[in-house]
Amino acid sequence: MSIAHRIRVENVTILSDDWYVLRKTTFSFQRADGSWQEQSRETYDRGNGATILLYDPHRRTVILTRQFRYPAFVNGYDDLLIETPAGLLDNAEPEIRIRAETEEETGFRVREVRQVFDAFMSPGSVTERLHFFVGEYEPADRASQGGGNKEEGEDIAILEVRIDEALAMIDSGAIRDGKTIMLLQYAALKLMPSSTSNMEIERC
Repeated sequence: MSIAHRIRVENVTILSDDWYVLRKTTFSFQRADGSWQEQSRETYDRGNGATILLYDPHRRTVILTRQFRYPAFVNGYDDLLIETPAGLLDNAEPEIRIRAETEEETGFRVREVRQVFDAFMSPGSVTERLHFFVGEYEPADRASQGGGNKEEGEDIAILEVRIDEALAMIDSGAIRDGKTIMLLQYAALKLMPSSTSNMEIERC
């Protein structure tokens, strides 16, 4: 259902165009009762992105990364953030970009990837739509050390953990990144459900 007819953009001002683009937009929105209301919003446009969970269904392991994230640090998180590999599309197709980003960050050269969904992660202020992928890996698929792009300030460590351990890290607060939590929960439900969960399903 299109809502384009309910929006009238009045003015757009660029507030910052340094790292990404911050705009202030004044617009009128037609409310459910038919009346028009003028509103003002700031939107941060960093482009769209992609993220992936690498998983080994036989060993029940996943590949995660650890890196410094200043926005998390300045908001009270005094540790490296544990995440799934991710990156901006930079006008490339999501599958092409996530393959390149995965090898750059983790050193793993993925064979087959599958997009499972996409989502707006912070729609109140950030325009980004994130494409979520999963892909199987084996230890032999690691072609390099990874670590990210030094010129972009990346200094990425690689973690290989069992899916049960990763889920426990969500409970303990060791994993707090939204995209990572979403993909791990997807894996627990769809890719590597526990034997206990299977038994519960069979009894229902």
